[in-house]
Amino acid sequence: MYDIEKFYQAADVEDAVRALQEDPQGVVISGGSDVLIKIREGKLAGCNLVSIHGIKELEGISMDEEGAILIGPGTTFSHITNNKIIQTHIPILGDAVDMAGGPQLRNIGTVGGNVCNGVTSADSASSLCCLDAILVLKGPEGVREVPISRWYTGPGKTVRDHAEVLTSIKIKRESYEGFGGHYIKYGKRNAMEIATLGCAVMVKLTEDKKHVEELRLGYGVAAPTPIRCRETEKAVKGMEIGEALAEAVGKGALEEVNPRSSWRASKEFRLQLVEELGRRALKDAVIKAGGEWDD
Repeated sequence: MYDIEKFYQAADVEDAVRALQEDPQGVVISGGSDVLIKIREGKLAGCNLVSIHGIKELEGISMDEEGAILIGPGTTFSHITNNKIIQTHIPILGDAVDMAGGPQLRNIGTVGGNVCNGVTSADSASSLCCLDAILVLKGPEGVREVPISRWYTGPGKTVRDHAEVLTSIKIKRESYEGFGGHYIKYGKRNAMEIATLGCAVMVKLTEDKKHVEELRLGYGVAAPTPIRCRETEKAVKGMEIGEALAEAVGKGALEEVNPRSSWRASKEFRLQLVEELGRRALKDAVIKAGGEWDD
């Protein structure tokens, strides 16, 4: 049973903002893959829903004149994975969201919902962190842009104000151009599993393809919120591709993460995953950036 007090279908973004402003108890729903589960579990019993589903301005993927990739928050995981812009420029994100749930969820679940629910296990989260995504919000006070580094405030919490609607996920050209990236998700099952740990690595190599020009290392479920290991990123800049680099990435990450024990995995096991997945994702990212990795 779904205990819903009211349901309002917003005509456009402005209408959704108005509806949320008028209803302090209003809950935004788009694909519904998260919200409906919470309602069924009783966590949002008797809620008032404000639907942004079907608002065209919130859907689709485009590139602006400066090369920034603009992703509508209402775009489903399946559309992201199969989009040519994503496949050409930021395949790491398409690969990441293709690991979310099963085909049914990927056909209805939206990237905006994945970001706005604020959970550290979201499959898009660590990749978007490594892409330095910018989240564009519209609310009663107008439009504001929030770097994803300032988006998450705690488990399941973000800086989005109640009456604000996420209108776009922007990834600037300098945030993806020249980078190779790879995302690894570890779960107990091969499919339809919430991440026990997620790791994303993006790397830009020097012209000779033998050294790190820039590296970005992100994790999900390694802390209360998705995180970047920025000290490790600084430490490995300029290092030569090889085992010493992998060792520095894996060991460095251990100093920056803070996983917890849960019914899915112990803290100790997650720490093992942090080190191992960091090394593995690095290797694949280097290869995708045009480098070579000798085992």
